[in-house]
Amino acid sequence: MHYISTRGASAPTGFADALLEGLAPDGGLYVPETWPSFSADEIRAFRDAPYAEVAAQVLGRFTGDAFEPKTLRQITGEAYASFAHPAVAPLRQLDVGLWMLELHHGPTLAFKDVAMQLLSRLYDTLLKRRGRTLTIVCATSGDTGGAAVEAFRGARHARIVALFPHGRISEVQRRFMTTPDDANVRAVAVDGDFDDCQGIVKALFADPDFRAEVDLSGVNSINWARVAAQAVYYFTSAVALGAPDVAPRFVVPTGNFGDAFAGYVAHRMGLPVQQIVAATNGNDILARALESGRYSRGPVVATQSPAMDIQVASNFERLYFEAVRRDGLETARAFRAFGAEGAIDLPPQARSFMAELFAGAAVNEADTTRTLVSTLNQTGEQVDPHTAVGLAVAARLGRDPSDGPTIVLSTAHAAKFPEAVEAALGLTPALNAKSRGLFDKPERIDRLPADVDAVKTYVRAFARG
Repeated sequence: MHYISTRGASAPTGFADALLEGLAPDGGLYVPETWPSFSADEIRAFRDAPYAEVAAQVLGRFTGDAFEPKTLRQITGEAYASFAHPAVAPLRQLDVGLWMLELHHGPTLAFKDVAMQLLSRLYDTLLKRRGRTLTIVCATSGDTGGAAVEAFRGARHARIVALFPHGRISEVQRRFMTTPDDANVRAVAVDGDFDDCQGIVKALFADPDFRAEVDLSGVNSINWARVAAQAVYYFTSAVALGAPDVAPRFVVPTGNFGDAFAGYVAHRMGLPVQQIVAATNGNDILARALESGRYSRGPVVATQSPAMDIQVASNFERLYFEAVRRDGLETARAFRAFGAEGAIDLPPQARSFMAELFAGAAVNEADTTRTLVSTLNQTGEQVDPHTAVGLAVAARLGRDPSDGPTIVLSTAHAAKFPEAVEAALGLTPALNAKSRGLFDKPERIDRLPADVDAVKTYVRAFARG
C-alpha cells in the first residue's frame, strides 16, 4: 500500500512514513494510491464483530506491511478499552428512521478520541522501532487538542504542542489541554482564530529545515491515519442498521471536513451510502461550496459550536483531488490560488462528482438553540451544540423511512459546552466521573501571537529542552 500527495509532486511513500510525516513534502495531503475494498459479504460479517475488530480490519487495508495483523488487533483493543461504552460508538434512536451515532464516549468526550487513541499507539509502535522522538504540533478549534494531549501525554517517543485560539473555545475543551502536567505536553493560546492556528501549522511543515530540526509531525485530520480511523464508525453504524443491504444517509457536523471525508473513504471501500450531508454553523464555507460550486473563505464568526468555527476546511483538498480525477497538478494549482486569493470555483466535472454523494447545509445560531430545546423536549436527550447543528439539518431535509435510515453524528458530549447548553436549556450537563476533576487541577497555558516565527522559536526551545 502506497500513498501519494494530492499535489502530485512528492514521491509515493508507505503507510509508516505517511503517518509520521503527516503532511506531504509538497504541501499536499496523503491519500492511498489505490482504494482498498471490502465485499458485501465481508461488510455484512462486521455485524457480529466488536468495534476493535472492525477497526483492525479497516485499518489493516491501509497499513500494508507496516503492522502485522496480530499487532494491529492488540493496538485497536488497547485503544478502545478506555471508552466508557462497550460498543465504543453506539447508536441511539431518536425517531422513526432517525438515529444518533454517539461518538463522545472516549476520555475527552469528543469524536476525536476515536482516532487519536488509535493514532498515539500507532505512533508509539513505529517510533520505538525506529528509535525516534517526534515533535507533534497540532492546531485545534477545541476538541482535537484535548484528544491529542490525552492520547500522547506521557509518551516516551513524542512531545506535543497544542495551538488553540485564545478565548474561542469552551472552558472544558481548554482544560482537557491545559491541566495535564506531563513534561511532554504544552498548550498554547494563540491570539487569533482557528484558521490562524491551522495556517501556522502548515507554515511549519512548509519549512523543510525547521521540520527536520525538530522532527516535526502532525495529528490534525491532515494526517491520513486520522481519516482512516474515523471511517470505521461509518461501517459499524451502517451495518448495525442493515448495511450492505441498506444505504444510510449520514449528516455530519463538520468544520475541517475530515469526519465527512471519512464517510467518503468508507463508501470507496464498498459501504453503500445514500448521501453525506456536511452540516455547518454560520462558518459555512463547506455548505456554500457544495451548494454553489464556489469555495470561498469568509471571516471566522464565533458561535456556540466553536469546533466548527473554521473557514479553511483542509480535507476539502482531498475531495477536490478525487473530483478532478486525481490530477495532482490541477489540485496544486487550485489550492495555491485559494491560498493567495481566498476563493476558487469548482470545475463543472468536480462539482458533478461531489453532488453524487455530498450535500451541504448551514444552520444559524437561533436554529441551533431551538434544536437543543426541541431535542430535549421530544427525546429527553441533552445534546451539544455541534450535534444540534446536525439534527437541525436532518430536520430540514426531512426523511422517508422507506429510503433508509438517517444517521446524525453526535460529535461531542453536552458537558463539553456547558455554557451554551445551560443558556439554551437552563440545565447544566454533568461531566462523567472521570472528567469531573478537571476543575480541581491547575492550568498550564502559554500565550503567543499569531506569528509563525514566534511559534517556531517556542517549538524549537521545547524540542531542545
